Amino acid sequence: MADKANNLSLQKTLRKLRITYDVIWNLFLVFTIVLICGLFFGFGVGAGYFASLVKDMHIPSYEEMKKDIYNYEETTHIYFANNVYLGKFRSDIEREEIKLAQVSPYLIKAIIATEDEYFYEHKGVVPKAVIRALFQEATNSSVRTGGSTLTQQLVKNQILTNEVSFERKAKEMLLALRLEKFFTKDEILEAYLNVVPFGRNSSGRQIAGIQSAAKGVFNVDAKDLNLAQAAFLAGLPQSPFRYTPFTSSGEIKKDITPALNRMKTVLNRMKQAGYITEKEYKEALQYHIAQDFASPKPSPIEKYPWLTIEIENRAKEILAGILAKKDGYEKEDLTLNNTLYNEYLAKAEKNLRQNGYKIHTTIDKDIYDRMQQVVRDYQYFGSDIITKEKDEKTGNIINKVEPVEVGAMLIENKTGKIISFVGGRDYHREQLNHATQAYRSNGSTMKPLLVYAPAMEMGIVQPGSVIPDIKLYVKTAGGAYSPKNADGKTHGLVSARRALQYSYNIPAVRTYMKIVNQRPITYLEKMGFTSLTKDDASNLSMALGALTKGVTVEENVNAYATFGNYGKFVDAYLIEKIVSKDGKIIYEHKSQPVNVFSPQTAYLTIDMMRDVIRQGTAAALSGYLKFSADWAGKTGTGQDNKDAWFVATNPNVTFGVWMGYDTPKPLQKEYKGLTYSRRNLLLWARLMNAAYDVNPKLIAPKTRFNMPGGIVRRSYCAISGLLPSNLCTKAGLVQSDLFNAKFVPRKVDHYLISGAFVEINGKKYAALESTPQEFITAGVMIDKELLKELGMKRESIDLNDLLPKWEGASVLFTNRLEENGKSPAPLTIQLSKQTVTWKAHHESDIIGYRVYYSEKEGAPFRVIQTIKSGKPLSFTVLNGMYYVTAVDIAGKESAPSNIIRKIEAPKLEPKAPTDTNEGTKTGEDTEQEDNIKLTEPPPTDTQDIQDSPSHQ
Repeated sequence: MADKANNLSLQKTLRKLRITYDVIWNLFLVFTIVLICGLFFGFGVGAGYFASLVKDMHIPSYEEMKKDIYNYEETTHIYFANNVYLGKFRSDIEREEIKLAQVSPYLIKAIIATEDEYFYEHKGVVPKAVIRALFQEATNSSVRTGGSTLTQQLVKNQILTNEVSFERKAKEMLLALRLEKFFTKDEILEAYLNVVPFGRNSSGRQIAGIQSAAKGVFNVDAKDLNLAQAAFLAGLPQSPFRYTPFTSSGEIKKDITPALNRMKTVLNRMKQAGYITEKEYKEALQYHIAQDFASPKPSPIEKYPWLTIEIENRAKEILAGILAKKDGYEKEDLTLNNTLYNEYLAKAEKNLRQNGYKIHTTIDKDIYDRMQQVVRDYQYFGSDIITKEKDEKTGNIINKVEPVEVGAMLIENKTGKIISFVGGRDYHREQLNHATQAYRSNGSTMKPLLVYAPAMEMGIVQPGSVIPDIKLYVKTAGGAYSPKNADGKTHGLVSARRALQYSYNIPAVRTYMKIVNQRPITYLEKMGFTSLTKDDASNLSMALGALTKGVTVEENVNAYATFGNYGKFVDAYLIEKIVSKDGKIIYEHKSQPVNVFSPQTAYLTIDMMRDVIRQGTAAALSGYLKFSADWAGKTGTGQDNKDAWFVATNPNVTFGVWMGYDTPKPLQKEYKGLTYSRRNLLLWARLMNAAYDVNPKLIAPKTRFNMPGGIVRRSYCAISGLLPSNLCTKAGLVQSDLFNAKFVPRKVDHYLISGAFVEINGKKYAALESTPQEFITAGVMIDKELLKELGMKRESIDLNDLLPKWEGASVLFTNRLEENGKSPAPLTIQLSKQTVTWKAHHESDIIGYRVYYSEKEGAPFRVIQTIKSGKPLSFTVLNGMYYVTAVDIAGKESAPSNIIRKIEAPKLEPKAPTDTNEGTKTGEDTEQEDNIKLTEPPPTDTQDIQDSPSHQ
């Protein structure tokens, strides 16, 4: 019974266990089915939600995705001439594209081990990682392991944005899957390594891409990274600005422990992945990574500020035109529409900062560097000007120091290449580029450009043409205009050559007046002057460089290169070519010469400017230069000495220098023993000497300017510029010069005539028919008709001022001296010992004096001497009686002066004394000197002698 009871109890227990099992199993099945249904439901909901997030998304094609992932913001590079590297274009981030084969294997393994350990297995997304990331997000976990593959990161950086949202994440995963479908793993990895940010470089600038990171952090190429360096860089992308070892100013952070710890993490993951051995791991941990950090490198804007900005500005202009042309616009459209211009300028700037162009320039690095050093060392600019002004921030009155500034430009004639320039003395004080942006009066350097060359081209003047350098008054709409020469003098009739040689202002204005109605300003327009105004065209002072706005050093020098180029203007340029990152030339400069002057005009201008340097206003130059070349140039001074210029050209190059204050003020006339003109010439020479040291063949060509056909040498008469007559030769007025064969003088001079003249107070006048012969001198005279030929009114000038000042010239104008119509007033004479003197007659028509003598009282008087006006008014007397008369140009004679009597007592033999005790002392002579008035003086041939006082 007990056994039976036990069996029953066991059966009951087994039955209960079976029931429990069945219940549990059924519950398990139910929960499993529910869970599966839940999972399917969840998946369906998730899929539906995912689909809702991406339903409006554009699915890119292969071509679109390729364009996006390879669209790097790559840094543009700048080069000096001859492919000498200058530096990187300014940009928000520095990036250089590189091929995967050029990257160190250590770096590739480090990136994969750290950022995406399943990179070569997944199809763009790792579900486990996504679920893990979603769980961490849902639970707000403090530990985030991340769920993005390298492919997803590439999509986020290049196609999507950094927005944090489920929608962006959904699009990211979908695009990652699509990207893996079209691109290989190596293509994806290469693109990733070119776009991922790495923090800052040793100069404090932001960097992206492994090549920029390797160069910027360790100063090595990406292919040369060692294990420790690769691990350090591979750790940076997780938090670039936390782990970067450099501050924004380029200094090494005081604490780089976070970056070192991150490097250890990378090395550990590489070891776990089997990429490195234990030995390599330990050696890398012991590596002193900080010793490899790169030193700061100044950017081009820091080392070459004026040059870099000038390149950027010109490159933007060029690229803006290219982009606009692609959209169907012409250059004129941008010029006329400022909004459109600014739009394309902004597009061009973005392109230059992101598209990795190579900009090749014309600047010779060595010459450029030498010139900057010369300016830094130059000690003769002049004194600084200190003015008081109000500080905008503090409101306090402060001293403003303004030094003499400088701008210079060196251009190759034939090509227009800008070889070098000087933008100023200190960029940090003044950012204005004084070579390319500062507009100033160009002073007398304007004369060849606007006056003499155009006038020669028109056939109005030639080097031997005669121009009056006498006072000039011109009535203008704004009042009277009266130019003055720099020396304050006038120089009579001068040749065009001489006028330019010594930079006389008056002849330049007179010449300009002859051509101004033919719009010579168009020559400046052809030669690249961009700042001309409507008023400039009719302004006579333009002949002396008085532009309304001014001209830059570049434009002025560029215009002078036209002469060095035999009359062809070649626009100066700085950008040689722009090359895209794939090697395609998107821009290359092509010169387009413009015919401005004939070769004959250009050469004649050159030859005239040679004299400026030989013995003219730039004669000091040869003493400053260490080399010789066929230079031709012109000095220039702005109004009130506010600007000093010198521009010169030789068969290879043209170079010009300007000096002045930014706020126009007169330059010191003398500083350290040098005038402002000499200081400018000395600086010009030192800059050229520096350039010569670098490239003597360029700066000092052995060849000279070749004289073109159509130029002849002719003699001319210096009075008129016509062919010399016999009288011209006799008067010593024959000169010779070069002429354009088309414009040689054809007529013989007829303005010189034989004649007679008298001289009064040093001035010569034509004799009248009644002028006494003894006062007349035969000579060569100039017909007054020449005045009309020279465009002058006789009554407005002193004719004697026109006479040539050259040695050997003896000539006078046919000036007429009007006599006053009455007989001259008598003189008063004085006797002192044996000399009679008197004062010059006060009347203006007196041509001389007659001296009368009589042996004794009662004897007739006769003329014993004539004295011409201007000669010493005295004579020596002997025994007898004398008086003097004045004679005017009409032959009328004054009444006699007072009479001087000089009587010498006879010598007597000694006699015995008489009772009257009369006699003289033995051996002594006696003289009587009396001024005697005659009651009946002897008559003369012309009038009765009257004893009356002089009316002087």
